[in-house]
Amino acid sequence: MLDRLGDKWTVLVVVELAKGVRRFRELERAIPGISQRMLTLTTKRLWRDGLVERTVHPTIPPQVEYRLTPVGRSLSDMVDVLADWSREHKDAIATARADWDAAQEPPHRT
Repeated sequence: MLDRLGDKWTVLVVVELAKGVRRFRELERAIPGISQRMLTLTTKRLWRDGLVERTVHPTIPPQVEYRLTPVGRSLSDMVDVLADWSREHKDAIATARADWDAAQEPPHRT
């Protein structure tokens, strides 16, 4: 399960579905860089894990909608907390990274 939660596509799909019901193409347009194949795999995994509900409407062509389940919404709440933490600490993290990078550079010879 940690692999799934650590996957960037999972987080982005959950964030988008937290906004409401989305059709497949809406998800695809809303998540830059995700391929159709990766979106299909991600939604199937989330569906299998019980985080997403998938509804197929009998139209031609079929319309498929996705929504978060109650468990998926609870994950969305945790993602929001993580995003808030990230925003709150981004300057400190950037400073720590710059300090670490500077310490790793070999001294310049003259």
